[in-house]
Amino acid sequence: MKSVVIFGSTGNTGLCAVEAAIKRALKVRAFVRDPNKMPEGLRSKVEIVQGDVLNEGDVKKALEGQDAAVVVLGTRNDLSPTTMMSEGTKIIINQMKQQNIKYMSACLSAFLFYEPEKVPAIFKELNSDHQRMLDCIKASDLQWIAVLPPHIADEPATDNYIVKHDVSGGRAISKHDLGDFLVKCLTMPEHYQKVCGIGKPVPAQ
Repeated sequence: MKSVVIFGSTGNTGLCAVEAAIKRALKVRAFVRDPNKMPEGLRSKVEIVQGDVLNEGDVKKALEGQDAAVVVLGTRNDLSPTTMMSEGTKIIINQMKQQNIKYMSACLSAFLFYEPEKVPAIFKELNSDHQRMLDCIKASDLQWIAVLPPHIADEPATDNYIVKHDVSGGRAISKHDLGDFLVKCLTMPEHYQKVCGIGKPVPAQ
């Protein structure tokens, strides 16, 4: 794998995924709404493609010639009802199929491991769109990895985190470790077509 496009590359986790991909010597294409949000220190190290994830033509252009995609779509602090993440993911998957790109990782939320009635009320609408997003990922025939992080902490990288299939990996994860795994897992067949919980190890009592 030589190249990757990162959707949502200027969010907190998206920027960490960009940095992780650069460290792995991948050619990185950053898909952004606003190029000015890409930190100056990274601009010369990536190819920036400006666009809207809900615009099929923009997504098509972003995927052209790429080996894989990392999907880190988010609403920042907006918790109101949305379909942007799931609709954007559908468009990405459709274009990946048309261009015969097989590898995709996507960042969702550990709330998807909860029973719906136990999801905190303020996150229910966001969680509903994450569920729609996961449903369309699972329905694809891509080599996908769905990553469901718990609380994403603004902490340094540890390179020491737990990944589990179909269950939560813990209560928190460094944003840098999460970004690292979103890139690293693209070449880890043991995680293909798996729902991955991720988290930092709990200290021994």
